[in-house]
Amino acid sequence: MKAQAGTRDEEAEEARTNRLAEESSPYLRQHAHNPVDWYPWGDEALRRAREERKPIFLSIGYAACHWCHVMERESFEDPAVAAVLNEHFVSIKVDREQRPDVDEIYMTAVQMMTGSGGWPLTVFLTPELEPFFGGTYFPPEDRYGRPGFKRVLEHIAGLWGENPDGVRESARSLTGALRDAVALAPAGEGGLDASLTPRAARELAAAFDRAWGGFGEAPKFPPSGAITLLLREYASTGDEGLLRMATTTLDRMGRGGMYDQIGGGFHRYSTDERWLVPHFEKMLYDNALLARAYLEAWQITGRELYRRVAAETLDYLLRDMSDPGGGFHSSEDADSEGEEGVFYVWGPDEVSAVLGEEDGELFCATYGVTEAGNFEGRSILNLLRAPEETASERGIPLEELEERLAPLRAKLLRAREGRVRPGKDDKILAAWNGMAISALARGQQVLGDERYGKAAARAADFVLTGMLSDGRLLRSHPGAGSPGAARRIPGFLDDYAEMINGLVDLYEATFDPGWLEAADPLCRRMLDDFWDEERGGFFYTSADHTDLLVRTKPYHDGAVPSGNSSAAVALLRLSRLFESELYRQRAEATIGSASALMRSRPSILLNLLCAADRLLLPPHEVVIAGEADGEDTKRLLEVVRSAWIPNRTLALADPGGTPFLEPGREMPLLEGRTMISGRAAAYVCEDLACQRPVTEAAELEELLREIGRIR
Repeated sequence: MKAQAGTRDEEAEEARTNRLAEESSPYLRQHAHNPVDWYPWGDEALRRAREERKPIFLSIGYAACHWCHVMERESFEDPAVAAVLNEHFVSIKVDREQRPDVDEIYMTAVQMMTGSGGWPLTVFLTPELEPFFGGTYFPPEDRYGRPGFKRVLEHIAGLWGENPDGVRESARSLTGALRDAVALAPAGEGGLDASLTPRAARELAAAFDRAWGGFGEAPKFPPSGAITLLLREYASTGDEGLLRMATTTLDRMGRGGMYDQIGGGFHRYSTDERWLVPHFEKMLYDNALLARAYLEAWQITGRELYRRVAAETLDYLLRDMSDPGGGFHSSEDADSEGEEGVFYVWGPDEVSAVLGEEDGELFCATYGVTEAGNFEGRSILNLLRAPEETASERGIPLEELEERLAPLRAKLLRAREGRVRPGKDDKILAAWNGMAISALARGQQVLGDERYGKAAARAADFVLTGMLSDGRLLRSHPGAGSPGAARRIPGFLDDYAEMINGLVDLYEATFDPGWLEAADPLCRRMLDDFWDEERGGFFYTSADHTDLLVRTKPYHDGAVPSGNSSAAVALLRLSRLFESELYRQRAEATIGSASALMRSRPSILLNLLCAADRLLLPPHEVVIAGEADGEDTKRLLEVVRSAWIPNRTLALADPGGTPFLEPGREMPLLEGRTMISGRAAAYVCEDLACQRPVTEAAELEELLREIGRIR
């Protein structure tokens, strides 16, 4: 009888749904069967709070968030907790990836209240959307030094019931401080300062972990922005210390357990200083940004590890993150079968069962698989013990060891596919897809693999056909397997900026002017909808984003580059392709609008400093005049793409193609660029002052050696 009752309870729970059941976000749908009367963020919920004069309980998280799942199981599935929420609050659930604007506002508020933040984000608001209490994860009962969630709810409900005016007064005070925190002051005197990038590099050096790479103590997040800045500064100065900080970090990350040694791709962060034990979710943006960093390091150093990690990370995106429609999914969970990381870890017996005793022993010795394990009795694969040591012990060349290991990794990957996979957040975000398009397009250029360019083009087509409405980008689109209806969330600043940069990279990979034809109107729309006419720089939201407490201007980097830094880079890149003074001026004003902030704390605006570097240092233009399929053209392009030139613009003048972007409009960069005596020619220019054209690959290599890093 008990078993039957349990079954009926489970069926009843499955049959019970709330408003989140029809949402396109997998994270919101995960809460569709909670007894909590959830609303998505929108007019219905906010109107009810105002009409009933109830406080809002706002819970923000994302699909791959481990502690979000924990709090759901412990609290949101509890009928007693739900009863308190349903009686005293209007409960709103937000996917931070779909609504980063809401997340940014209330994350800042919680950080001001508590000194820290994270997800799940738990915030209580007045019906006027002003925050008055918040935190992150709350356990169901008092523990971990945190109050129990039900006790918190009852306390807040009591405060509101007894003295709503007092709560409102406190909320207004916090909101005033919040408005001040997100409103950036005018730039003031000083303008752009070439000393800021070296200063930021010195700040990074002070925090650098010389033993294990990275900056600061555990937990360690992948520092893509820091690596990019260090490589750019190395290109300018030749300072080997800067390169060493970048390469030590890339080495340690690529050999640690944060990197998926058999499947490619990076987990979200490392819980320890050695990059060994990760938090196992995988995010599209991390893998796009890190693939770009490893490609740049491969161009500079020629180290095989960097080429392999970049290629395997891009292959991971193609294999596991591609939507049938062409875009890329957002993330994979940390958990499967109710346990974190179980999909990725191995024991010696499991390895030997797949590879056999001899190959299994070699693999375990190389990748640190032991009986004791390094994670809850099993082993996270890693190369913290250098493969050179294994090769030396066995008396074989390192190259031979790698030849033996490559097919073993492939066998284990195939075997792993038989396990229960982690959950997938299959929604498609414009900004993150722009980053993936950029990484894949650069992958084709640097690695010469056309699969990457084709995948980038499919993703770009998907966004440009399925996520544009009346010339405006949408933030999110449900994946092909999603049962939820698409929410028409207007695009944010980073959606425009990252897509523009991705389209420019795709043009430089394919030389199809159609990608620039798509990028330019997005740039004009970005200026129309997000530009701050009063102080310069870009707001994160447009006028299409309503029901927000404040309008923010993002300059600080988080897990992804700030919207203003990406927008400045996009403007500068298009300004050089189109010789647009407007775009250049807007980029300069964007960077200048944060000059005071950059002078006070340059190390928190690394990507904006990289944008400033583009503006302060001479740009380099390389135009190849030749037939796209000509062998002489390909030889010249191979030389260009092997060099790492941070401020490079690359274009192709194909006599069989068209230099026109739209009727009556030429791309000025291509004017007068012609083949020489029937042979492809390379035109290398610095800020539009050009060297004599060359037709030989060796001559071009010599020219580029003076301005870039060529192996």
